[in-house]
Amino acid sequence: MATEACECRHKDTPRDDAFQDNIQKRLNRAIGQLGGVKAMIDDNRYCGDVLLQLAAAEKAVHRVSELILENHLHTCVVEKVRSGDEAVIDEAMDLIRKFGSR
Repeated sequence: MATEACECRHKDTPRDDAFQDNIQKRLNRAIGQLGGVKAMIDDNRYCGDVLLQLAAAEKAVHRVSELILENHLHTCVVEKVRSGDEAVIDEAMDLIRKFGSR
């Protein structure tokens, strides 16, 4: 069986430990909230209560997105612009539009 090459890109500058820990904690909290929603569905809980828990999970994920976007602008985008790659600005604007419309 042939394995496909990963098309993943990696940051040139690693995220610092404090930022990484903050993101991991926030993601774990959101995962826990979604697990709670799943349990609520399994328990046939009231729709309004399920929706409130879903809104909390969505807000938690959105905040992680905001933090990563901010970090992206301060690191990846700045580094690429300084190296002469201004195409990264178009990518950044696409990301801002995508996450700003929520």
